[in-house]
Amino acid sequence: MGSLLNPYLSFDGDARQAMEFYERVFGGTLMMNTYGEFGAPDPAAADKVMHARLDTSGGFTLMGADHPPGEDYRPGNNLSVSLSGDDADELRGYWAKLSEGGNVSVPLEKQMWGDEFGTCQDRFGVTWMVNISQPQG
Repeated sequence: MGSLLNPYLSFDGDARQAMEFYERVFGGTLMMNTYGEFGAPDPAAADKVMHARLDTSGGFTLMGADHPPGEDYRPGNNLSVSLSGDDADELRGYWAKLSEGGNVSVPLEKQMWGDEFGTCQDRFGVTWMVNISQPQG
């Protein structure tokens, strides 16, 4: 799998409804995981969407989630650019360049779902999410 670049939307508690709406609009296959599935300690967040991915037959990929518990949701901070794939060297290279001179909010390291993941804001104020998955097969 090569690297993917796509929008990642944040929602204020209605990610499930929004992503199901986009599935009806664009068609395709929708996959969702909740915070509870990954052992979130806050019971109020257990049913909230931690990650959703819609892959359409037209070749679009749209990702989204409910804004993380404990962080303020403000319209304007609800869009990130996601880089993902299994080419660890390529993605770590992008991470190094994007985070240089910027602000790292989640260091690029192994996460509870098994992938390496990090979030940073580049020096121009754009939020980037990098996810390195394990190569398949």
